[in-house]
Amino acid sequence: MKIAIAGAGIGGLAAAILLRQSGADVTLIDQFEAPAPVGSGLVIQPVGQAVLAACGVADHVLATGNRVHRMLGHDAVSGRRVLDVWYDRAHSQRTGLAVHRNALFSALWDAAQAAGVTLHLGMAVARGEHGWIMGEDGTRLDGFDLIIDALGANSALTPLRSRALPYGALWANVAWPEGTALPTDELRQTYRRASRMLGVLPIGTPPGASGPMAAIFWSLPRSAYADWQAQGLDAWRREAESLWPDFVPFAAKITDPAQLTMAQYSHGTLEVPHGRGIAHIGDAAHRASPQLGQGANMALLDAYALVAALRQHGPERALDVYARSRRWHVRAYQAMSWAFTPQYQSDSRWLPVLRDRVLFPVSMVPPVPAILSRLVCGTLLPAFPKGDPLR
Repeated sequence: MKIAIAGAGIGGLAAAILLRQSGADVTLIDQFEAPAPVGSGLVIQPVGQAVLAACGVADHVLATGNRVHRMLGHDAVSGRRVLDVWYDRAHSQRTGLAVHRNALFSALWDAAQAAGVTLHLGMAVARGEHGWIMGEDGTRLDGFDLIIDALGANSALTPLRSRALPYGALWANVAWPEGTALPTDELRQTYRRASRMLGVLPIGTPPGASGPMAAIFWSLPRSAYADWQAQGLDAWRREAESLWPDFVPFAAKITDPAQLTMAQYSHGTLEVPHGRGIAHIGDAAHRASPQLGQGANMALLDAYALVAALRQHGPERALDVYARSRRWHVRAYQAMSWAFTPQYQSDSRWLPVLRDRVLFPVSMVPPVPAILSRLVCGTLLPAFPKGDPLR
């Protein structure tokens, strides 16, 4: 098959590598002229790690990332735990892999080039239909058996119309400060009701870094970004100190507001993630807040499921098989993201009370901890079809 992949993100690169392993002729299209180190930290869950292993890059990503065993959050006022989820409390066999997005991208990018993927860079995709794809400058590429839309949330090819979420987050990557009491194998978070959330994620040592780094997050309403900028860094640091003193050494690494990027989120899912001669994967097919840490994993799983369907069923049936194989896993995690997000990012005053006084105590009662572990691992529902070697 001759396949065009629009978008050299995590899902697009994984699909390109897996398709080349199957012998397909793959052209990868992206608007950048050359890759640049962008993006914050993220967590690759065990299901996503299995796909990275199938791509042949798991060991390389692990070498630059950091294993995370636990997610722990507490209330800023009382200090009480309000989130405590382990990947594998008993044996520590399963872990999250915290990594800088650029480290993950670099590993997949190098593997795609080594696999012989044809690169067509500097082309911003504007349109695409069965057999052809066109750039904003009028460049047209023809003769493809399939177009894969991996362009993400801003895809010009997807019919998905998502709903903007009221809260986003400021993020930055900073050097891990000396003397901090925070552990290097846990994602730590602090909450003030649901209107403020601070997070620190240890992400290992990305390419080009001189030592370990952390991704830091600061929840903020979309409409409050201009006010945050106007108030200045000193006001931000004072608020950080009042909410979570352990966050202060990380905040001290920020000397310019431009170091913090405002990320905005949306929610939506395509009922059918394909059309005539085109398949949508990742954020082009479904979008959600990052509360469950599944964004990159969903893109990796989409890529794997699509390639597996093409291998087993051929182009005539593959797209329907791909949609069916991903339907319930995607829907379940989208539904849980929709339910959990307002408990951690909203103006509600009663949802945090429910979270802290009811849901957290329940989460400590067996078998709920084991269920939550499967939730964060990405295995609450089967991620791979029956009989698949990664299952």
